[in-house]
Amino acid sequence: MTALFVTSTGTEIGKTFVAAELVRALRSRGRAVHALKPVITGFDPERAAESDTGRLLDALGQPLTQDAIEAVSPWRFAAPLSPDMAAAREGREIDWNALLAYCRRAIDRARSERDTVTLIEGIGGVMVPLDAKHTVLDWIAELRIPALLVAGSYLGTLSHTLTAAGMLAARDVALAGIVVNESETQPVSPEQTAETLARFLPSVPIAVVPRDGSAHARDRLASLVSTLSP
Repeated sequence: MTALFVTSTGTEIGKTFVAAELVRALRSRGRAVHALKPVITGFDPERAAESDTGRLLDALGQPLTQDAIEAVSPWRFAAPLSPDMAAAREGREIDWNALLAYCRRAIDRARSERDTVTLIEGIGGVMVPLDAKHTVLDWIAELRIPALLVAGSYLGTLSHTLTAAGMLAARDVALAGIVVNESETQPVSPEQTAETLARFLPSVPIAVVPRDGSAHARDRLASLVSTLSP
C-alpha cells in the first residue's frame, strides 16, 4: 500500500481521529507517512491546532506553521458546511483539476519513495458535494486508490455503511477496509456492528476502535495496517 483515501459514512463519524491514529500506527512500524486533508471547512485560523489539519500535523510530528497548514490543506473555508456551500459563501470554488493534480503529486511521491504511504483524508461522507458537479466519491474514483471507510456504531450505521460501500463498489473503488469507530450512543456493541457488516462484506477487513483511549485505537489500527501493507 502506497496510498489510501480515508472517507466515511457521514460527518462527525471520527474520520480525522482514525486518520491521525493510522498515521501514528504506520510511523510506529517504520513507515514514512504523508497525510493530507486537502479540503477543510469550518476552519478557524485562530484555533488551527484544534482543526482536523492541526490534528494530522500533530500525528505527523510536524510544527503547526502556516506553511505546514498550507501544504496539508490548501483549500480552507470558514463555514462548517459542505465544501460547495462553504466555498460559495466566500465567492470561491474548488478547482477540480487542481485538486486532483495536488493529490496525484503526493501519490506519485509516495510511489517513488521506499516504505512511504500517502493518506488522503476526505471531507464529510462519500457523497458530499465538492462543487456543482463533483462529490467525494468522484474524487476517490478519479485518484484510483483504495478507500478506508470509517463508520460509527450508532443506530442506522448498518444501512449507511453498506450504502457507502455499495457506492464505492459501483465506481470500482477498492475497499481496503472498514473501521467501526465506537459511537457515543449505540444500540449494540461495536463488535456486533462489525460482525453484521462482515456478513455482507466478507472479504473486507474490519477493525473496531473503542472509545476508551487512543492506545487501544492504535493497537486495533496497527492490526488493520498489517492487512493493508506489504
